[in-house]
Amino acid sequence: MKPAARLTRFIFILCLVSATIAACGAPAAPTSVSTEPPITPLRIAILPILDAIPFYVARDAGYFTAQGVEVEFIPASSAAERDQLIASGQADGMINDLVSVALYNRTDPQVQVVRFMRVATPDISVYRVLSSPNSQILSAKDLAGVEIGISQGSIIDYVTDQMLKSEGLTADQIVTVAVPKIPDRLSLLLSDKIQAATLPEPFATVAELGGAHTVVSDANHLEVSNSVISFRKAAIDTNPAGIRAFLAAVEQAVADINANPNQWSALLAKENLVPKDLLGTYAVPAFPTASIPTQAQYDAVVEWALARGLITQKSAYTASVTSAFLPEP
Repeated sequence: MKPAARLTRFIFILCLVSATIAACGAPAAPTSVSTEPPITPLRIAILPILDAIPFYVARDAGYFTAQGVEVEFIPASSAAERDQLIASGQADGMINDLVSVALYNRTDPQVQVVRFMRVATPDISVYRVLSSPNSQILSAKDLAGVEIGISQGSIIDYVTDQMLKSEGLTADQIVTVAVPKIPDRLSLLLSDKIQAATLPEPFATVAELGGAHTVVSDANHLEVSNSVISFRKAAIDTNPAGIRAFLAAVEQAVADINANPNQWSALLAKENLVPKDLLGTYAVPAFPTASIPTQAQYDAVVEWALARGLITQKSAYTASVTSAFLPEP
């Protein structure tokens, strides 16, 4: 073999060996390994209330499935039943309120708020204090000393107290009477058997249609009333990706509702979310986009619950409310 040929062959073999050594000896490119647990199914305790409509829209539109999370709705007929489902671990999440959260977390963090569900706006109320059709109560000052039907130790109680104090009434002028069930409260109000009551939407609208008078509305006291989505702390710790996916689907549903508030009559009827008197005429209110209660809102509820003796110690805002699972804007 000629010297030039031998040299060419030697160089070729050397290059081949070098390439093989490089391929075998080079460290593998680092791969990202997620330390977050995989998504597991979520069980949601759900009341037949207007606030829940984004959940049903997300289900029917396939948004939960598209986000990769399996969601089971567990019906609850009352807040007490909902709370039993959460406390027993039969449900992971729920729609509730800040008073409920303060009660849950009276000793240790049991639940955590991950999103607003509904809030009052200047155009749309969540709660209203109304007077009976034949009463002469037309302003907040007329309510001084008048029994107001409420559910005691609840968000209704808190909202009533805070709104009336903001309207100038003193604590001793605010008198309430326990009427826990909303249909009973509505019936007593419309039959003039109680002179005033605090009702949530859409029952406040039904009361007005029946002749009751709006005396105070949280549309003028936006800081006091809202509903929230909360999850058990255990579910948050073990299924963070599932909760993040759940909220992403809810966000899509909220966008659909806000874009077309008048197209949900069939769903409202199917899921029994508004009284029959309103079907076909009731426009679904706007829902807030991804957001959480402020510390001031939470602290006000905790201070009120302490003053009422409902809790004996303060729970930290950061232990009870988190924005960590909200979708990116």
